[in-house]
Amino acid sequence: MRIVLVLEYDGSRYCGWQSQPEGCSIQDALETALSKIAKEAIRVITAGRTDAGVHALYQVVHFDTLAQRPISAWIRGVNALLPGDIAILWATEVSDEFHSRYSAVERRYIYLLLNQPVRPGVHGKKVGWYHQPLALEKMQAAGNILIGEHDFSSFRSAECQARSPIRTITQLNISRQGNLLIFDLRANAFLQHMVRNIIGCLVYIGKGKYSAEWMCELLVSCNRIYAAPTFSPAGLYLAGVKYDCGWCMPELGEVPIIPGLSIRN
Repeated sequence: MRIVLVLEYDGSRYCGWQSQPEGCSIQDALETALSKIAKEAIRVITAGRTDAGVHALYQVVHFDTLAQRPISAWIRGVNALLPGDIAILWATEVSDEFHSRYSAVERRYIYLLLNQPVRPGVHGKKVGWYHQPLALEKMQAAGNILIGEHDFSSFRSAECQARSPIRTITQLNISRQGNLLIFDLRANAFLQHMVRNIIGCLVYIGKGKYSAEWMCELLVSCNRIYAAPTFSPAGLYLAGVKYDCGWCMPELGEVPIIPGLSIRN
């Protein structure tokens, strides 16, 4: 049978999603717990791999198993075996046609950026930080340029293994809550480091180093060397994976990230 899971995690102390020989990844922790419940080796397939230090509010995985277990075992049973910073939120049995990656039609990422003169302490691994004032209007104007289908070669990692750099961004909204800037991006898919590279470029524009039109130049250049450095992973959250309604996947509700801040659909 095929089981699909929705989970959340704090990626601060992990080497990313993908399994590593050292066993330091979120995938390693999840597969270890699932294998104990199933009493057989379990390998999971994810909707999207997150980098070291990146968090998830809504990550989707599926796996195949011969084990007959109640759904509660795949939630409460697995949670009892997982580290405290990883949790299964939802599970169900699905048909073999479902694929966590290839059935997905949209991904959503949230980036939280603290914009104040001094660095954070308590929430240092939950938010990005920039010390100089940032102009929200200029950043939003630049972000609007990226909406639509484009070649995002200027924003992909040199190690990115995607066959094509063409992606379609359907939403890039920037809002402010006090000293916190909230970047909300949706696309059919994202390239490796794409969101963090976009954030770095928007920060350059927000602090006045470039005009909003610089974003057009980056798109046309299709060359990573002209863009800003990759921004910190600390403030990045995988916040949603969308599927056709026929799969009956749950939606992300209101989720508190840090005191006083909730992320909504």
